[in-house]
Amino acid sequence: MASFSSVTDLKPFKSMWKIRVRIIRLWKQFSAAGGLTIEMVVVDANIHASVMKDLVTKFDPFLSQGSSKIFINFSVGHSYGSYRTTKHPYKISFLETTRVRSCESPIEVSGFDPATYRDILDGSLNSDYLVGINVYLYSSDVIGQIVKVSPIEVVTVNGKDTNKISLELRNSK
Repeated sequence: MASFSSVTDLKPFKSMWKIRVRIIRLWKQFSAAGGLTIEMVVVDANIHASVMKDLVTKFDPFLSQGSSKIFINFSVGHSYGSYRTTKHPYKISFLETTRVRSCESPIEVSGFDPATYRDILDGSLNSDYLVGINVYLYSSDVIGQIVKVSPIEVVTVNGKDTNKISLELRNSK
């Protein structure tokens, strides 16, 4: 059997990859353009993975948050734009030929990379990612106590309306 590649070694224009990962975040997303998709962040190193609408029913039974899996034969493409979920320059897309297998030994990686409150407040983090202060977004996880939740606000992103919710956190240190 072929050896495993590391997520950090993934590059576009090849689909014969085989990786062992842990699904640390998983959600379903619906858009008028893309229909229902499954979105994930997986680790041995954080990377975003997507299952497009035509393949959701095929892969949904095999994917769950917290589980460790082997992914075989998927495509890797560039990860563009704002509101990305990871710092990885690429993302995984499942294909009709992708195979998902359970791992016998789970990956013991949390995938968390907490940002300091100082870095968030001074604006030194990259603004293309999904954690931030006010309208600025940064890539990292944040640990803190939620002290305020805003009402859902509709904002325009790339010409499309989307829901936004803001949280106020207290640094518990």
